[in-house]
Amino acid sequence: MTAWIDYYIALTGHSPEPKQMLLMSLTPVFMLALALEYLVMRHRKRTGHFQLADIFTNFSLGASYQLVELLYHALFLGLAMALLWEFRLTTIEMTLSMWAVLLFAQEFFYYWFHRASHRIRWFWCAHVVHHSGEHMNLSTAMRQSMTYSLNLSQIFWVPLILAGFPPAAVMVAYSINLAYQYFVHTESVGRLSPLVEYIFNTPSHHRAHHGRNDVYIDKNYGGIVIIWDRLFGTFQPELDEEPVDYGIPRQVKSRNLFTLNFHEWRDMFGDMLAPGPLHLRLAHLWKPPEWQRPPQIQPASSLDAA
Repeated sequence: MTAWIDYYIALTGHSPEPKQMLLMSLTPVFMLALALEYLVMRHRKRTGHFQLADIFTNFSLGASYQLVELLYHALFLGLAMALLWEFRLTTIEMTLSMWAVLLFAQEFFYYWFHRASHRIRWFWCAHVVHHSGEHMNLSTAMRQSMTYSLNLSQIFWVPLILAGFPPAAVMVAYSINLAYQYFVHTESVGRLSPLVEYIFNTPSHHRAHHGRNDVYIDKNYGGIVIIWDRLFGTFQPELDEEPVDYGIPRQVKSRNLFTLNFHEWRDMFGDMLAPGPLHLRLAHLWKPPEWQRPPQIQPASSLDAA
């Protein structure tokens, strides 16, 4: 791993951004956890969600996501955050207590980032990759889109930098959030104690989040904690009587990385290019993914999908 990072620095002239540095350093831990998860599920004779081709696709999506994130930071994001830092209201010294404040604040903004990633089609175009998997195991956490760098979703961290948190600290807090979430992508852990389930995002809550059942769609946006979902009305517990059906409503039956990364972008721009009033064509950018134009002026692609 160190050699790879040295090669990256030599290639780009920049150090990798802190988020990806931390996540890459945890890769051995992630792989060991996946192996242990498989052994546990094999002991329980429940390995149906471990399919080699599916896991390989998840790894490939994760690798392409990390590569693009590193290049994006080197070419644009690092400079953008440095410029934002010049307009900060104050400078916050990162003591232990301020790290706790940052992690809590970052979780709040992560909730809105995640909620927007489901309810605004522009952001959903990237996030849909993560939800397109039809199996749940720890490798599903690696199922990420390389287009996160293209949809400017980093705007959700701007308030933290302007408030005075150093950009590197904000990225580290984000990586801690993502690292935690790796471990909730599993069926090997059932429900935990009521207190833990009430406060934290748990495997049970996150399994529900990945469901395409009507009751589970667009629920449980929290990263580390689930309190914001409870507060803002987006919490949904996993129900024994409603087994989670993983995936997305319009499932993409493909393992092609290009298709998985760009199918929703293609569909969105296709809907926008269809004839109709300009304000309705542009509305596909910010309306929810399932939004369709009024029937008399609805694009053909949406009619076909319906």
